[in-house]
Amino acid sequence: MADELLRPAPQIHQSFMRQALVEAQRAAAMGEVPVGALIVADGTVIAAAHNQRETLLDPTAHAEMIAITQAAAALDSWRLAACTLYVTLEPCPMCAGAIVQSRIRHVVYGASDPKSGAVDSLYQLLHDDRLNHTAEVTRGVLADQCGEILREFFRARR
Repeated sequence: MADELLRPAPQIHQSFMRQALVEAQRAAAMGEVPVGALIVADGTVIAAAHNQRETLLDPTAHAEMIAITQAAAALDSWRLAACTLYVTLEPCPMCAGAIVQSRIRHVVYGASDPKSGAVDSLYQLLHDDRLNHTAEVTRGVLADQCGEILREFFRARR
Protein backbone atom coordinates (compact mmCIF):
# COMPACT_ATOMS: atom_id res chain seq x y z
CA MET A 1 0.00 0.00 0.00
CA ALA A 2 2.77 2.49 0.89
CA ASP A 3 4.44 1.76 -2.47
CA GLU A 4 1.19 2.63 -4.26
CA LEU A 5 1.14 6.03 -2.57
CA LEU A 6 4.69 6.73 -3.76
CA ARG A 7 4.00 5.83 -7.40
CA PRO A 8 3.46 8.74 -9.76
CA ALA A 9 0.09 8.84 -11.49
CA PRO A 10 0.09 7.45 -15.05
CA GLN A 11 -0.32 10.95 -16.52
CA ILE A 12 2.97 11.93 -14.88
CA HIS A 13 4.64 8.93 -16.52
CA GLN A 14 3.21 10.04 -19.86
CA SER A 15 4.42 13.59 -19.39
CA PHE A 16 7.98 12.52 -18.66
CA MET A 17 7.90 9.97 -21.49
CA ARG A 18 6.89 12.76 -23.90
CA GLN A 19 10.03 14.61 -22.81
CA ALA A 20 12.07 11.45 -23.44
CA LEU A 21 10.51 11.29 -26.91
CA VAL A 22 11.81 14.82 -27.58
CA GLU A 23 15.28 13.48 -26.76
CA ALA A 24 14.67 10.56 -29.14
CA GLN A 25 13.75 13.05 -31.88
CA ARG A 26 17.04 14.87 -31.25
CA ALA A 27 18.88 11.60 -31.76
CA ALA A 28 17.03 10.92 -35.01
CA ALA A 29 17.89 14.41 -36.29
CA MET A 30 21.56 13.57 -35.70
CA GLY A 31 21.30 10.24 -37.53
CA GLU A 32 21.38 8.30 -34.27
CA VAL A 33 18.99 5.50 -33.36
CA PRO A 34 16.14 7.50 -31.78
CA VAL A 35 16.18 6.57 -28.12
CA GLY A 36 15.73 9.18 -25.41
CA ALA A 37 16.06 9.02 -21.64
CA LEU A 38 15.35 11.18 -18.60
CA ILE A 39 16.16 10.74 -14.97
CA VAL A 40 13.80 12.31 -12.46
CA ALA A 41 14.37 12.94 -8.75
CA ASP A 42 11.69 14.48 -6.53
CA GLY A 43 9.58 15.32 -9.59
CA THR A 44 12.40 17.25 -11.29
CA VAL A 45 14.31 16.23 -14.41
CA ILE A 46 17.98 16.02 -13.41
CA ALA A 47 19.24 14.37 -16.61
CA ALA A 48 18.11 14.25 -20.24
CA ALA A 49 19.97 12.40 -22.97
CA HIS A 50 19.69 10.60 -26.27
CA ASN A 51 21.74 8.02 -28.12
CA GLN A 52 25.11 9.33 -29.32
CA ARG A 53 27.02 6.21 -30.36
CA GLU A 54 27.68 7.46 -33.90
CA THR A 55 28.42 11.03 -32.85
CA LEU A 56 30.85 10.09 -30.07
CA LEU A 57 32.11 6.89 -31.75
CA ASP A 58 31.40 5.22 -28.42
CA PRO A 59 29.53 1.91 -28.18
CA THR A 60 28.52 2.77 -24.59
CA ALA A 61 26.89 6.10 -25.52
CA HIS A 62 23.33 4.86 -25.12
CA ALA A 63 20.76 7.37 -23.88
CA GLU A 64 20.47 5.61 -20.52
CA MET A 65 24.23 5.54 -19.93
CA ILE A 66 24.62 9.23 -20.68
CA ALA A 67 21.61 10.10 -18.49
CA ILE A 68 22.99 8.02 -15.60
CA THR A 69 26.32 9.87 -15.82
CA GLN A 70 24.52 13.23 -15.89
CA ALA A 71 22.32 12.30 -12.91
CA ALA A 72 25.29 11.11 -10.85
CA ALA A 73 27.00 14.45 -11.51
CA ALA A 74 23.83 16.40 -10.66
CA LEU A 75 23.44 14.55 -7.35
CA ASP A 76 27.18 14.32 -6.68
CA SER A 77 26.69 10.60 -6.02
CA TRP A 78 26.74 7.37 -8.00
CA ARG A 79 23.83 6.12 -5.90
CA LEU A 80 20.62 7.07 -7.70
CA ALA A 81 18.27 5.22 -5.34
CA ALA A 82 15.72 8.04 -5.22
CA CYS A 83 15.51 8.33 -9.01
CA THR A 84 13.22 7.18 -11.79
CA LEU A 85 14.59 6.51 -15.27
CA TYR A 86 12.28 7.14 -18.23
CA VAL A 87 13.46 5.65 -21.52
CA THR A 88 11.69 5.26 -24.84
CA LEU A 89 13.04 1.74 -25.50
CA GLU A 90 13.48 -1.20 -23.13
CA PRO A 91 17.07 -1.12 -21.86
CA CYS A 92 19.68 -3.52 -23.25
CA PRO A 93 21.92 -5.72 -21.04
CA MET A 94 24.60 -3.02 -20.72
CA CYS A 95 22.11 -0.36 -19.65
CA ALA A 96 20.22 -2.74 -17.35
CA GLY A 97 23.55 -3.52 -15.68
CA ALA A 98 24.23 0.19 -15.20
CA ILE A 99 20.73 0.61 -13.73
CA VAL A 100 21.48 -2.13 -11.21
CA GLN A 101 24.89 -0.66 -10.39
CA SER A 102 23.51 2.87 -9.92
CA ARG A 103 20.63 1.59 -7.76
CA ILE A 104 17.91 3.37 -9.75
CA ARG A 105 14.64 2.70 -7.94
CA HIS A 106 12.15 2.77 -10.81
CA VAL A 107 12.42 2.29 -14.57
CA VAL A 108 9.65 3.38 -16.92
CA TYR A 109 10.03 2.39 -20.56
CA GLY A 110 7.98 2.78 -23.71
CA ALA A 111 8.57 0.22 -26.46
CA SER A 112 9.69 -3.34 -25.80
CA ASP A 113 12.86 -4.55 -27.50
CA PRO A 114 12.47 -8.20 -28.57
CA LYS A 115 16.03 -8.29 -29.98
CA SER A 116 18.01 -6.99 -27.01
CA GLY A 117 15.67 -6.04 -24.18
CA ALA A 118 17.09 -6.97 -20.78
CA VAL A 119 14.24 -5.84 -18.53
CA ASP A 120 11.46 -8.14 -19.75
CA SER A 121 11.94 -9.35 -23.34
CA LEU A 122 15.11 -11.48 -23.43
CA TYR A 123 16.40 -11.12 -19.88
CA GLN A 124 14.89 -9.90 -16.64
CA LEU A 125 17.97 -8.31 -15.07
CA LEU A 126 16.05 -5.73 -13.06
CA HIS A 127 13.97 -8.47 -11.42
CA ASP A 128 16.82 -10.91 -10.70
CA ASP A 129 17.08 -11.41 -6.93
CA ARG A 130 20.59 -12.85 -7.36
CA LEU A 131 21.84 -9.34 -8.12
CA ASN A 132 22.50 -6.75 -5.43
CA HIS A 133 19.63 -4.51 -6.54
CA THR A 134 16.24 -4.85 -8.21
CA ALA A 135 14.11 -2.06 -9.62
CA GLU A 136 10.42 -1.42 -9.95
CA VAL A 137 9.42 -1.44 -13.63
CA THR A 138 6.55 0.21 -15.48
CA ARG A 139 6.39 -0.90 -19.10
CA GLY A 140 4.54 0.23 -22.18
CA VAL A 141 4.13 3.96 -21.43
CA LEU A 142 3.38 5.61 -24.79
CA ALA A 143 4.60 2.38 -26.39
CA ASP A 144 3.00 3.15 -29.76
CA GLN A 145 4.72 6.53 -30.09
CA CYS A 146 8.03 5.16 -28.81
CA GLY A 147 7.89 2.28 -31.28
CA GLU A 148 6.79 4.46 -34.19
CA ILE A 149 9.77 6.81 -34.01
CA LEU A 150 12.05 3.76 -34.25
CA ARG A 151 10.07 2.23 -37.13
CA GLU A 152 10.16 5.53 -39.06
CA PHE A 153 13.90 5.89 -38.49
CA PHE A 154 14.71 2.40 -39.75
CA ARG A 155 12.21 2.60 -42.62
CA ALA A 156 13.96 5.76 -43.86
CA ARG A 157 17.38 4.07 -43.63
CA ARG A 158 16.38 1.07 -45.77
